[in-house]
Amino acid sequence: MLYIVPTPIGNLKDMTFRAVEVLKEVNLILAEDTRVTKRLMQHFAIENSIQSFHAHNEHKVLEKHIEALKNGQQIALVSDAGTPAISDPGFLLVRKCIEENIEITCLPGATAFVPAVVMSGFPCEKFVYEGFLPQKKGRQTRIKAIAQESKTVVLYESPHRIVKCLKQLAEFCGEERKVSVSREISKMYEETVRGTLVEVAQHFENKKPKGEFVIVLSAT
Repeated sequence: MLYIVPTPIGNLKDMTFRAVEVLKEVNLILAEDTRVTKRLMQHFAIENSIQSFHAHNEHKVLEKHIEALKNGQQIALVSDAGTPAISDPGFLLVRKCIEENIEITCLPGATAFVPAVVMSGFPCEKFVYEGFLPQKKGRQTRIKAIAQESKTVVLYESPHRIVKCLKQLAEFCGEERKVSVSREISKMYEETVRGTLVEVAQHFENKKPKGEFVIVLSAT
């Protein structure tokens, strides 16, 4: 069995009882960054084996973990925060497990874009999740496509590129396009800023951006 285990995106109280139980009982925990996960394990008194599993090594170690699963081992996959495989490593492992008829279960839990969409006030019965935009090649093409989207659009962005991203969106989507930007969700300095793309870009030019950002863009 492969367990996909979400971990808190900020407030540690968002960790579920079931997630703690699974991490204590599996044979091995695969972590995006073992240093981050070890702090989580220490907080919840989880004593277990842990190995790294991230974008730079997942191709190399994939077969080893698949063999362990086929031999009856139980493995939990976690990312640094939120649900694995959502803009984080995990997709390759899940796909390979499906190909090998290895049972998978994904625990419900924290992910950043759901509260951000709900707090935006935009229609959220249907929305498009874009994750992180390409940093260079293909970026402008994606933004042009987003500009024509008839549904609410969700993006992730870093504090270093948030202002640039909002200005690029304004260039192609129109300066008056409505946006809601949430940062540090569930943490002490959680903030959601709503307005036009120009207004919100100006806000974060005047206030140094910190934390992880979720951009929720209104439909055309």
